[in-house]
Amino acid sequence: MKIKNQTFFSRMCEDTSFYKWILKVTGLLGLTALFLWLAIRPKSPSYSILFISVEQPSNSNENGTILYNLEIENPNEDSSIYYEDTILSFLYGEQEDEVGQTTIGAFHQATSNTRDVSNTVNAKPRPFKPLLKAISNATAELKVALMTKYRYKTWGIKSKFHGLHLKGILPIESNGKLSRKKKKYPLHPNSKKLGKSKIWH
Repeated sequence: MKIKNQTFFSRMCEDTSFYKWILKVTGLLGLTALFLWLAIRPKSPSYSILFISVEQPSNSNENGTILYNLEIENPNEDSSIYYEDTILSFLYGEQEDEVGQTTIGAFHQATSNTRDVSNTVNAKPRPFKPLLKAISNATAELKVALMTKYRYKTWGIKSKFHGLHLKGILPIESNGKLSRKKKKYPLHPNSKKLGKSKIWH
């Protein structure tokens, strides 16, 4: 009887040790997977305005224009990015009236890549006039809003789509050009109250 009991308890100890080993291995694999996911988790693309020029019309029959240069950066070494169409809007005033809008077509951006997009936007006459007046007084602040959707491709696997809505404040000098007090003006996640730029204040 004693021998049978000893055998039973020995098996129980062996089973307990085995289950403990399984738990340790499972925990180790879980931690490894977590650290690996954190290491390769893609970062969001970043956007910055490098240049703005607000051009007055040469005659009353023409619309004013806004020339812009937008920098789009993919900071990821392991993930490329597929973008849907991007809507870029220029706004002015407390009510954020739309001065002009343009669409950047869908494109694919390789890993660790920076892309510059330059184009001209035709301005709407009504909100453009007060903007020109503020520019002549060297107090103009143009706002820019960006909306798009994108997804990552990591190790051959595409992620779900992510929505992006960014805004930025662009101080415009009396010559209609973007203030050069900063090399570039990053766009940030949208908030209801963007506030005023500290460049002029």
